[in-house]
Amino acid sequence: MPRKIFDDPRAALEGLLFDGMTIMSGGFGLSGNPESLIPEIRSAGVKGLTVISNNAGADGFGLWALLESRQVRKMISSYVGENKLFEQQYLSGELELELNPQGTLAERIRAGGAGIPAFYTATGVGTVVAEGKPVEEFDGKAYVRETWLRADLAIIKAWRADPSGNLMFRKTARNFNPNMATAAKVTVVEVEEIVEPGTFDPDTIHTPGIYVDRIVLSTINEKRIEKLTTRERESA
Repeated sequence: MPRKIFDDPRAALEGLLFDGMTIMSGGFGLSGNPESLIPEIRSAGVKGLTVISNNAGADGFGLWALLESRQVRKMISSYVGENKLFEQQYLSGELELELNPQGTLAERIRAGGAGIPAFYTATGVGTVVAEGKPVEEFDGKAYVRETWLRADLAIIKAWRADPSGNLMFRKTARNFNPNMATAAKVTVVEVEEIVEPGTFDPDTIHTPGIYVDRIVLSTINEKRIEKLTTRERESA
């Protein structure tokens, strides 16, 4: 079995990056972002990227760094709010955007991993989402045809991995990460902890190691809160 564990994030991406490639990047908001791998993509200087991700990070964090360096040509996303740089680049025509309903984005990625080139959904029928796409009727209801999403590279973040690449995610940080791990030619995973072989009960594994090509320990684990909302504690 090839050795999957790499010494650092830069080594884990070596030989995988090229101009014009498509990258899937896990995360929902700032939860489950591959925050150690993204800076290495920026440092590599590759350009013309198509990035598939729920969003493009927040100001100063996550995929925002690749927008700021003008390395991203197109985003395939479902949420573009609260990122001023994303907004500016899109409105100026500098950044191409393919906007998806969130469930549709998740299913397109899952379909890519499952080898299903197209499927039908009622979500988006009659809206701009359906423009230019085939619409068919099933049992008296209209459905729009969506196509799979696949990538040259998936960068994802997990909580724990064993040397074979079996992964566990922690709570909401799971989000898009497991589906993306199945839908790319190469999957690179940064993890908070690498455990000994045989540590995992098979029933606790969220992503089997067959989908994972490279593993590296995270160098950044900030777990930022995108929008902190508080209220005064009620008196007893």
